[in-house]
Amino acid sequence: MFEVREEIIKNAAVVANDWGLLRLDENDTPETVLVPEGKVIVPLLVWQAQREALAARLPDVGVWLAGDERPEELADVMPQLAVIAIDFPKFTDGRGYSIAFNLRARLGYKGELRAIGDVLRDQLFSMHRVGFDAYATRPDRSIHDALKGLSVFSETYQASWDQKSPLFRRHHRTGQNPDLDNAAGI
Repeated sequence: MFEVREEIIKNAAVVANDWGLLRLDENDTPETVLVPEGKVIVPLLVWQAQREALAARLPDVGVWLAGDERPEELADVMPQLAVIAIDFPKFTDGRGYSIAFNLRARLGYKGELRAIGDVLRDQLFSMHRVGFDAYATRPDRSIHDALKGLSVFSETYQASWDQKSPLFRRHHRTGQNPDLDNAAGI
C-alpha cells in the first residue's frame, strides 16, 4: 500500500508533503514489493531486502522503523538518509520515543525525523522533545489543530533532546542558594 499525505507538520509549520509512504500489504514480501518511483519512505525490512537498488536512489529513499526495530540497523547509511520515520501503530505505543531519542542523541542523526501512524495532537510536544521535527498526523483529525500541540507548554522541567539542562539548572532565584548568590556577587 502506498500512502501520500498532502500535508504534514514540519519544523512547527503545516507544509506540503513530497514523500510517499510504502506499507506492506498481506500479500507483499520485502524482497518482491515494487517500490514506486519518486521520494518514498520504505519499511526497514524492504530496505534490508532491496538495499542495493534502493541505495542507488538515495537521497530519494527514506526508511521507517517499527517500534520493535533497532535504529542501529541504519547506522552505516544514516548520513545519506534525508528522512527516517518511526511508526506509532497505536497512540499508547511509546517505543518510538526511545527510538527517536537514540537516533538523535546516541547515533547523531541530523536529517528529518518523522512520526507516522497514530500520531495525535497530545503527543507532538513530547515527540519534539525527543527529536522529532516532522509529523504525519492521523488523517481523520485536523492537522492545523494538531499543530497547536507543539506549544501547549511554555516551560519544561526535565532535560531532553531539545533542552540539555533541567529547569533547576536553568533558573536561579536569589536567596535560594547562598553559595551561588555570593559567587555571583548578589
